[in-house]
Amino acid sequence: MKRPILIHPDPRLKKVAAPVADLSDELRELADDMLDTMYDAPGIGLAAPQVGVMSRLLVMDCVKDDGPPKPFVMFNPEIISASNTTNVYEEGCLSIPEQYADVERPAEVEVRWIDRDGNAREELFAGLWATCVQHEIDHLDGKLFIDYLSPMKRQMITRKMQKLKRERARA
Repeated sequence: MKRPILIHPDPRLKKVAAPVADLSDELRELADDMLDTMYDAPGIGLAAPQVGVMSRLLVMDCVKDDGPPKPFVMFNPEIISASNTTNVYEEGCLSIPEQYADVERPAEVEVRWIDRDGNAREELFAGLWATCVQHEIDHLDGKLFIDYLSPMKRQMITRKMQKLKRERARA
């Protein structure tokens, strides 16, 4: 089931999400809904706070049209190491539609998480996957990609989002 995506500025997007204490069928269903929502948007990542759920859960799939989907469902993800080398990617966000900006992040990160079956997992992500997982973990910490931009750019994007929300409310 697709869920509505919160649009910035929304105070829930700036809150730190709570750790998931126990995997339940409701949380697995939420993860499935988030994947449906992400693919439909279309996007490559989605964090639970973006659908109004303040739990440390993210989904991502950076495979584009060049292969079968490779979805990740991560409960309580954490970065355990990051490379000193960095990459710059033009990032966007489903909670900040049609706005993009270059963000510099570590080129590789090692992430630890619990998968949908309750297994502890660790993996090294590089390139777009590394950028995506860092972007989504930022969401769990109440941080948006525009927080990496200059105050003026951030303010300009925030005004555009406020206008978009007013237009959608009228429609």
